[in-house]
Amino acid sequence: MHIASYGLTDVGRKRDHNEDYYLVEPELGLYLVCDGMGGHAAGEVASEHASLTVKRVLTENQTVIDEFKANDTPQTREKIAGLVETAVQTACNEIYNMATADDGKAGMGTTLEMLLVVGGKGIMGHVGDSRLYMVRSGQIHQLSEDHSYCTEMIKRGKMTREQARNSPYANVITRAVGIQESVEVDTLLFDIVAGDTFLICSDGLSGYTEDPNELAELLSGGNTESIPQTLVDLANQRGGKDNVTAVIVRAERDDTDPEQEDERAADVHLKLETLKKIPLFRYLTYQELVKVLNITYLETFEPGTTIIREGEAGEELYIVLAGKVTVSNDGTDIVDLHPGVHFGEMALVDQSPRSATIVAKEPTRLLVVQRRSFYTLIRKEPVLAVKLLWSFVQVLSRRLRETNQQLSGVRNQLETPENPFATPED
Repeated sequence: MHIASYGLTDVGRKRDHNEDYYLVEPELGLYLVCDGMGGHAAGEVASEHASLTVKRVLTENQTVIDEFKANDTPQTREKIAGLVETAVQTACNEIYNMATADDGKAGMGTTLEMLLVVGGKGIMGHVGDSRLYMVRSGQIHQLSEDHSYCTEMIKRGKMTREQARNSPYANVITRAVGIQESVEVDTLLFDIVAGDTFLICSDGLSGYTEDPNELAELLSGGNTESIPQTLVDLANQRGGKDNVTAVIVRAERDDTDPEQEDERAADVHLKLETLKKIPLFRYLTYQELVKVLNITYLETFEPGTTIIREGEAGEELYIVLAGKVTVSNDGTDIVDLHPGVHFGEMALVDQSPRSATIVAKEPTRLLVVQRRSFYTLIRKEPVLAVKLLWSFVQVLSRRLRETNQQLSGVRNQLETPENPFATPED
């Protein structure tokens, strides 16, 4: 797999200067769009300075990037995400100091949307309402979530999407780089497979491309180099009320080892599809599923290997990705579990001993979620946490009903006249 990338920015049809700034840095793997604000000149300063500062910090910490590329582990994932956040925070602090030292730049700031490509992984850094889209297998997914007043109102159920489009507050953002000394940065780490196409853009484009099917079709075109110009022309034809910037990043197939690329793509697809079928994750969006997948790791077990043992403590949720495991209690086999089934979820909420023993019946691959990583995720993602809590309640409620039905059946059997232990009627 190799990366093709192209970018373009345009002043638009209504503005007299361009406050957008973009970077396409293939050697570093950095692709970035900033949309500045703060009055004439100040917005341009903020967007350019933020872009170049992020590039500088990443370059100075190339060892962190190299370490992650060589060894993808939970620890190196945490480091690379932390580096992205540090780069954006550094830009935020420097712009804030510049603005406070110069009255002419007071209040300047910028949105920031970045994609760092490291090997077969992508790391998003996001602040504001610039966006990151991904098209995979003809389906488009918005990986970023706008930090805007209207988005917040939609999430709270106080505004519909139609009302948001027509709201006078449609352009009010709730986070920006440089407005304050620090800012909360959204990060997301995800797999990139051959055929994926990414769009990083300012709201001068996304405001004119609200039809996801249309945007997916535009981004799926064969000539990658021409896509930015096509998108800029489209935004200008539809009004061009703001600066327009588009950066296209496409993962193209490497013909040296197509079979390996196909296997990797199939594996990534299998992980996401398996997660989607788990009742615990049924209400999650694509972006939220990616966040859950990011905290998982893969373990392989040979036939006869004990995965968990009855009575022992544990803190992992397991999801069967491939193979088969056997559940037993007190030495008696109860059931076989197949791909798409999960077990051990109670370990995420308490530290009770395991209630059963589970052994690999054939070569088995499991996705594993640890309690610590799970708690870290839900602390950072309150909306995702509520969805998971609701799913947990439904799963436990269903199990309680099933248990009550089983107990009722046993009670009915004990109370039949043929049962010598039945209680005589008065």
